[in-house]
Amino acid sequence: MSRIGKSPVQVPDKVEVNIKETSGGTEITVKGPKGSLTRTFRPEIVITLEGNTLIVSRKDESRLARSLHGLSRTLLNNMVLGVSQGFTRNLEIVGVGYRAQVQGNKLVLALGYSHPVEIEAPTDISFAVEANTKLQVSGIDKEIVGQVAALIRSKRPPEPYKGKGVKYAGERIRRKAGKAGKK
Repeated sequence: MSRIGKSPVQVPDKVEVNIKETSGGTEITVKGPKGSLTRTFRPEIVITLEGNTLIVSRKDESRLARSLHGLSRTLLNNMVLGVSQGFTRNLEIVGVGYRAQVQGNKLVLALGYSHPVEIEAPTDISFAVEANTKLQVSGIDKEIVGQVAALIRSKRPPEPYKGKGVKYAGERIRRKAGKAGKK
């Protein structure tokens, strides 16, 4: 039995869960104070609502069902947490002249290129900039928040010599020694 899969998902009071069986699997809609998320789970996974807890189990003991059990429970838990609390990912910009600013729903980055880098915010994602170098990506879908943060980081990943670039908050950059010079 999957250790993660067998633990139940607690549903807060303000969150509403709708379970609908379809031909492609089980469609779950989770509505909360921050928004609504919908996901279709594979037919090998059975999701039941008992009181205010969601229980994830598998139909049989096949290899596919066992591999999907913990994943499905984690995805379901992330949906419940997303609509009730939301997710944030913090980034830091390091480098002389590197900065970020929000214009409407666009993030404009000055990262040492000859042009500013503009990133459009997907639906349900918001950007916040603090002190021109600290950036926050927030939203209700953990997967999309992580994807957008990775996209921003990919525009100028941190380099190992001076550490300049866009990095996640708390990320440690492995530094290299520069040239030794003549002796």
